[in-house]
Amino acid sequence: MRDRLESDLGFYYAFGVFIIAIFVVGLAAFALLNPGGVGTIELVGLSGGFFVFMLVYFISISVQRLEDGDRS
Repeated sequence: MRDRLESDLGFYYAFGVFIIAIFVVGLAAFALLNPGGVGTIELVGLSGGFFVFMLVYFISISVQRLEDGDRS
C-alpha cells in the first residue's frame, strides 16, 4: 500500500476514493439525522453534481498519466 501512495498518481487515486467515502458517509449521516429524510430532487441533484465533479477529477488524472507517458 505504501509504495502505491509514493507516486503522485497513486496519491490522487487514493484521495479521490477518500472523497467518495466522505460523500457517502455524509449522505448516510444526513439521512439518519434528518427526520424528514432526503428529498428525491435534492438527492439526484447533489449526487449528479458530485458524480460529474468526480468524473472530471478522474479524467484529469488519466490525462496526466498520458502526458507523462505512463500507459500502464
